Amino acid sequence: MSGHADSKRAIFLALGANFAIFVAKLVAAIFTGSGAMLAEAVHSLADCGNQGLLLLGMRQAKRPPSADYPLGWGRALYFWSFLVAILLFSVGGMFSVYEGIHKLTHPEPLRWAWLAIGVLAFSIVTEGISMHGCLQEVNKARDGRTLWQWFRETRASELLVIFGEDLAALVGLCLALIAVVLTMITGNLIFDALGTIAIGVLLIVVAVAVAREVKALLIGQGVEPKQRAAMVAFLEGREEIEVVYNVLTLQMGTDVMVAVKARMAPAPTARAMVEAINIVEADFKARFRDVRWSFFEPDYAD
Repeated sequence: MSGHADSKRAIFLALGANFAIFVAKLVAAIFTGSGAMLAEAVHSLADCGNQGLLLLGMRQAKRPPSADYPLGWGRALYFWSFLVAILLFSVGGMFSVYEGIHKLTHPEPLRWAWLAIGVLAFSIVTEGISMHGCLQEVNKARDGRTLWQWFRETRASELLVIFGEDLAALVGLCLALIAVVLTMITGNLIFDALGTIAIGVLLIVVAVAVAREVKALLIGQGVEPKQRAAMVAFLEGREEIEVVYNVLTLQMGTDVMVAVKARMAPAPTARAMVEAINIVEADFKARFRDVRWSFFEPDYAD
């Protein structure tokens, strides 16, 4: 389950890497006039802002429940994650496509190509370190699933966004490097423009994929399928319960709300029945520590 991953560590790694890369790429873009390099510089700057928004979301998600927000602020993290996906689409993707089209219609000579290559190589190494750190946290949460299965099933929106950003950044850097090298070898500026457009398309695809997953959380997804199956198995294995009719879950950021309807085993008194329900709920929360709210609707045998 994603609760074992340290999302904040992955965010800070990405923030430090992206800021260093932004400074290096911006300097290189000014000296070389490379559109692909400028697109990558803007992408890295946008990523820095995005990671700041994720940290803000994680902080807001820790606010305690109140009369206006009886279930807390956990889902605030999904709002900021969705906003990051939009920024990745607009500031990163759309700007890169625009810059590439502009370079096609108004080509500019590539200067200091070797500087651009050096900065891109540095950026690939730095982004690779960030991606490695992110994958370490993702692997803690994958639990035997493929990366694609984890991407589709995870409820950790902040880790999902960082993974998408790091992946897009690493592939985008490689595309930028290929574009600069081909432009330097052939002298044809179309490769620089096409590389810029390719980076933009990549960012748009990743942003849409991330937004699609976060949208489901905003609407109201339950826990991951494997975790729900474990909850049902736990309840079915209790001697206090004869039949589990339904288990409804709702992911609230790092917290979970669970509603259970089950037929209880016969008890000598109503008080004994209530005590049995309380014991099941206490053990359930001890087993699934991310469950903050639980509601139990008992049914009784005839």
